[in-house]
Amino acid sequence: MPEPDRRTRLSPEERRRQLIAIGVSMLADRPLEEISIEALAAEAGVSRGLVFRYFGSKPGLHHELVGTARDALMHATDPRPELAPRDRLDDTIARFVAFAVDHRATFYSLVRGAASGDGPVRAIVDEVREAQTDRLLEVFADLGVAETPRLRVALRAWVALAEQALVDGTDSPVFDADALRTFLVGSAEAVATLSGSLTAD
Repeated sequence: MPEPDRRTRLSPEERRRQLIAIGVSMLADRPLEEISIEALAAEAGVSRGLVFRYFGSKPGLHHELVGTARDALMHATDPRPELAPRDRLDDTIARFVAFAVDHRATFYSLVRGAASGDGPVRAIVDEVREAQTDRLLEVFADLGVAETPRLRVALRAWVALAEQALVDGTDSPVFDADALRTFLVGSAEAVATLSGSLTAD
C-alpha cells in the first residue's frame, strides 16, 4: 500500500475517512483483533494520538471499521426491485459475490467481526445477516414461497454458509466468481425448498 501523503493537509473528516480506509485494507491479511490504535497509526504514518483522537479506543476503531464494511456491503447488494423475482435473486447474489471478490478486506472485516469479543461489533455483523435474510425472504415471497419461522431460520443459516463459501472460495482456484454465484443461487433455492418440505418431529 502506498504511504499516505503527509504533505497534504486534510480536513478532519477527510483524515478520518483516510484512516478508516487504511484500517479496512489492513484486514486483508490480519484478524480484526490485531488492528489496534498503534497498528493503524504505524500503517498510516501518523501519531498514535491522532488516531486516538478520531476513534478513542480499540473497540471504537473496530466499530467504525465494521460499520463502514456493513454500509458498503448493504449498498452494493441492494436488490433491484425493477427486476423479476428470479432475476433479482440472481443479480443480488452475483453482486454479493462481486463484492467479496473485489473488496476482500471489507468483506473480511464483517466475517471476522463476528468472531470479535466486542458486543457492538457483533451487533453490527448480526444486523447485516438479519438484513440479508429479510431480503431473501422478500424475494422468495415474490417467488411464491410462504414466509414461515422455519424458512427464516433456514435462510439465516444460508447467509452464514454464503459468507464461509465466499471467504474460502475467493482464495481457492476451485471456484471462480461465476461458479460461486451458481453455487450460492442453487443452494439458496434448495434451502428454501427443503425448509418447506421438512416435517417437525
